[in-house]
Amino acid sequence: MSKIRIYALAKELGLDNNEMLELLDSMGVSYKSASSTLEEDMVETIKALVSEDRQTQNTGTQAVAAAKAAAQPAAEEAPGSDVPHRAPVVTIMGHVDHGKTSLLDYIRKTRVAAKEAGGITQHVGAFEAQTSKGKIVFIDTPGHEAFTSIRARGARVADIAIIVVAADDSIMPQTREAVAHAQAAKVPLIVAVNKIDLPSANPDKVKNDLMQLGLVPEEYGGQTITVELSAKTGQGVEELLDYISLVAEIEDLRADPKGEFKGVIIESKVDKQAGVLATILVQEGTLNVGDFVVVGETYGKIKAMTDSNGGRVKNAGPSTPVQVLGFSEAPVSGEIVSGAKNEHEARDIVARRKEEREAAAEATTRRKLSLEEVMGSLEQRREVNLILRADTQGSIEAIQGIFGRYTTEDVDVNVLLSGIGAPTEGDVLLASTAEATILCFSVTPSAAVLKVAEQKGVDVKSFRIIYEMIDEVERLMKGNVEPVFEERYLGRAEVRQVISVPKAGKIAGSYVQDGILRRNAKVTVRRGKEIVYTGTISGLKRFKDDVREVQTGYECGVNLRDWDAVEVGDILEATETVEVKA
Repeated sequence: MSKIRIYALAKELGLDNNEMLELLDSMGVSYKSASSTLEEDMVETIKALVSEDRQTQNTGTQAVAAAKAAAQPAAEEAPGSDVPHRAPVVTIMGHVDHGKTSLLDYIRKTRVAAKEAGGITQHVGAFEAQTSKGKIVFIDTPGHEAFTSIRARGARVADIAIIVVAADDSIMPQTREAVAHAQAAKVPLIVAVNKIDLPSANPDKVKNDLMQLGLVPEEYGGQTITVELSAKTGQGVEELLDYISLVAEIEDLRADPKGEFKGVIIESKVDKQAGVLATILVQEGTLNVGDFVVVGETYGKIKAMTDSNGGRVKNAGPSTPVQVLGFSEAPVSGEIVSGAKNEHEARDIVARRKEEREAAAEATTRRKLSLEEVMGSLEQRREVNLILRADTQGSIEAIQGIFGRYTTEDVDVNVLLSGIGAPTEGDVLLASTAEATILCFSVTPSAAVLKVAEQKGVDVKSFRIIYEMIDEVERLMKGNVEPVFEERYLGRAEVRQVISVPKAGKIAGSYVQDGILRRNAKVTVRRGKEIVYTGTISGLKRFKDDVREVQTGYECGVNLRDWDAVEVGDILEATETVEVKA
């Protein structure tokens, strides 16, 4: 039996996703979502447990309850289970001519309620699609770079990313970039294989090519959902919407409309007649006309709101995009929107943020941490993220093949994006979001890219010799691995004479019997079977000269730090602490 997704096993056993996750949690195995996979032995264990409970007249939630009762300690109820579900927010990305706009247009025409549907894009840059399983919100992002830029500011706008790939063209550079940006934003993705109505369409080739990006389709035993469709005829679009609803159910998307308001700016513009117009996606709570809101270092009072159909509304709940009027300045896309009780509180929040920004800028000027220093300070990091740019495809394949051998149990080397030619500003943006290093082999980054990289705190490193690049990756990996140390034996010496030296104390005139003695090494002094001193060799001399180490068969003078009670016949055992390589 191969691996199986949690939601598929739940369906097979007649449990819902939450019940299955609770059952796993009660067994001491925690998973964040039902899209995770289980190994064969775990699957068999779960099946046996559920079967045993059902034989004793327990089913469904009773089986889960029985497992919980047997667990020590009992698993707690998942937090937030009483919070209502919300609609998923979806963005569509991919290569420029693979059909993203056509797919959005088809869904608009067939799924959007009337009311000025043709003018939706200029109203809000988003629309709501009604399906048999509920509402789905689609965000018109201006591109995957903007998508990641929004994520870089701390806002997860989209819950699901649709990667569109043309069935007559397959994987293209922008496809790779779109996948990399979606993965950096850590959102589930679905691959829509478009244009299957064309005579030259070859969806099987697309699915095979996806595996180059680490995306293994479900039908090949992987975890990537792929849907064959035609945005022109509508074939497969219904299936895509069903899969979006399924992934949303697996992700268990929830938000409290009665909670504290929070949203994100999707886009903003200045209209000559109306003034500043901003599109806000409500993420938590409810936004009302008349509310004061704060975005970055500006604030406003909501004077009017327009929904995705161009109609005026007085309030908007979670997963609702609205265009608002009320800001004095155009807010930046991706900025978090929060509420304020009144204008006085809004002014105070803005003033405090300006002070914090100025203080942070001053601190950054005083000391800028390199990527390696940041990595070294994070004990829990277990990934080295890289963006690779090289002169030829052959170089890229060779380098990636070598990097693949450097993944260990402690560290994953992840090449988020690779391509031919010099790095772009888009690469820098992705590297900033994903905390990645950009490695260039036989290509030279432009001055403009280097300037942006410096502003974003991204390391861009260039190499002409492949082994120097490999050394750099090893160094980055070492910075990510929690070091393991061990005590290693160095050598043994016998004290044959004790010499008193003014100001220096007692010197142990010793003969090295085995191994070596080394200055600053740890040392244990044994007198018979008793340990009389544990400390450090502070100094070594050969005749009158200070030396770093003394080997077997030579005599030397040994200074022991902060201890003068050495005697003839004592045995010195030297050790050193060394880092054990994985």
